Amino acid sequence: MNIQEIIAKKRDGKELNKEEINYFVSKYTDGAITDYQAAALIMAIYINGMNKEEITNLTLEMANSGDILDLSEISKNVIDKHSTGGVGDKITLVLTPIIASLGIPVAKMSGRGLGFTGGTVDKLESIPGYKTDIQIGDFIDNVKKIGISLIGQTANLAPADKKIYALRDAINCVESMPLIASSIMSKKIAAGANKIVLDVTVGSGAFMKNKEDAIKLSNMMKEIGKLADRETVCVLTNMNEPVGYAIGNTLEIIETIECLKGNIPEDIKEIITTIGAYIIKLSGENDNLEENKKMILDNIENGKAYNKFLELVKNQSGDIEYIENPEKFEKAKYIMPVITEKDGFIQELNAEKIGKISVMLGAGRIKKEDNIDKAVGIILNKKISDKVQRGDILAYVHADDEQKGKEAVEKIKEIYKVSEMKIEKEKIILGVI
Repeated sequence: MNIQEIIAKKRDGKELNKEEINYFVSKYTDGAITDYQAAALIMAIYINGMNKEEITNLTLEMANSGDILDLSEISKNVIDKHSTGGVGDKITLVLTPIIASLGIPVAKMSGRGLGFTGGTVDKLESIPGYKTDIQIGDFIDNVKKIGISLIGQTANLAPADKKIYALRDAINCVESMPLIASSIMSKKIAAGANKIVLDVTVGSGAFMKNKEDAIKLSNMMKEIGKLADRETVCVLTNMNEPVGYAIGNTLEIIETIECLKGNIPEDIKEIITTIGAYIIKLSGENDNLEENKKMILDNIENGKAYNKFLELVKNQSGDIEYIENPEKFEKAKYIMPVITEKDGFIQELNAEKIGKISVMLGAGRIKKEDNIDKAVGIILNKKISDKVQRGDILAYVHADDEQKGKEAVEKIKEIYKVSEMKIEKEKIILGVI
């Protein structure tokens, strides 16, 4: 067996067997297969696709290319929640303390932001002192001790996926459903979960721009989960506008605190109750989704969720004074209003374009090595369907560079589309698979 034969087979649209996929993944991970050879195979996969068995075999081989965490000592059912990415997406930050406050253990590894989408790890690290880089033993001990730990991904978790993803990006082969599905699921399997809830975002601020593609991707990931003996639920959520009102690292932590204190925007409420209800169901606690939603809202109202967030931050060396008094967080030098010159109703608020402006301000990174500015970002004041009058403030730009701030203000004015007719709010939950 050699890589040339494998490339030729997939180039000609034939199915790769388990041994051939194993050969490619293992040899590419250890450097025996070159980037240009791997690129040829990835391009062949991009063009010709993969069937269900190939996708599952690729997923499992990538998952097994590094460490596989065993979290069975924490609970017989370990549930992992993952989002396919979005703008203003602080759902993990809001939801996981609620789940832990209900007695369901949360052992979650999250990623950093790349491109216009934000990253949970970057947001957590905007809390002074909070450690996301801890040993696996400490990670597990934290969950045993307080029921929750949120950290960054370990260096040796699905290393094949890291290499293949970087190569896909370099050769413009990111948009391949078999490769997207196997990338996501390999990391989830390696992270030790036996049940997985996926937040599959759909719309302008998501990778899947339409519902049809999101359903196709969801079915693909569910099939992988089934063949890999991982029960998987996909919740399709709307990402045509940002989630909540805050975009930016510190700004989203402050909004998270507000949500856990009960001041929760309707879109965030709907997403966390829906995804959370399925997490509770998969844990074996309660099959009744409506009762589960009530349990989630009850633990926000009674303060248990907020207290669990405090406990999480303190346990990972974060300074809880910032959580108790968010005014302590460092603020951007310039806070500039975006003022509308029209009367009417907000018709459109393109999430991807808003995300790219937040990156331009310094809230995100284009390359993994880029540093981020924790204080900068955007606070939305108006969202789709809201009525506006000339002179109303649409949003506030938080900038540390005056010129970039002014540029952001003008761009956001253009992104807000105002019409004379009232636009109905779009559904937040687009389906569950």
